[in-house]
Amino acid sequence: MTSPWQQRYDIGIQHEQYVVNELSRRGWEVTPAGQGTFPEALRQALSRTNSALRYFPDMLATRAGDIVAIDAKTRMPASHTQRYAISRPCLDAGLRFVALYQPIPLYYVFGDLGVTTPAEVIAYRPIAQPHPSGAYYLIQQHRTHPFDEVFGHLLAITAA
Repeated sequence: MTSPWQQRYDIGIQHEQYVVNELSRRGWEVTPAGQGTFPEALRQALSRTNSALRYFPDMLATRAGDIVAIDAKTRMPASHTQRYAISRPCLDAGLRFVALYQPIPLYYVFGDLGVTTPAEVIAYRPIAQPHPSGAYYLIQQHRTHPFDEVFGHLLAITAA
């Protein structure tokens, strides 16, 4: 039987691959980054810390000299709300990433390919109140940007 953690991990990996494929279809070259690239022992050790390294973006992408960082976020299958959730530690790490690595932007990409940034999550805070537990910021789905608006449209494929 698969553990709940393993189920979440598998869903996350599938979503990351979906985002990689969609970026590639728009001409971006994508390089994996973040915890998914670390050996298991390191991932386990990081899980016991509050280090911002736990929340390093999942991938870096480049196109025509531009570079972006992407943290792929997806809702679990039981979620049917019109909101996304970003954990407080993830948002804090995202804000630090942007400050340290400017001018490289960081984008959160959700399961339906809605896109937002750490600064936007903070800006929408009065509208998207933190979860009552304080652990998550909830962002209304209509507050995100369309994927194509941020990363460009699909490239035309020419027949050989």
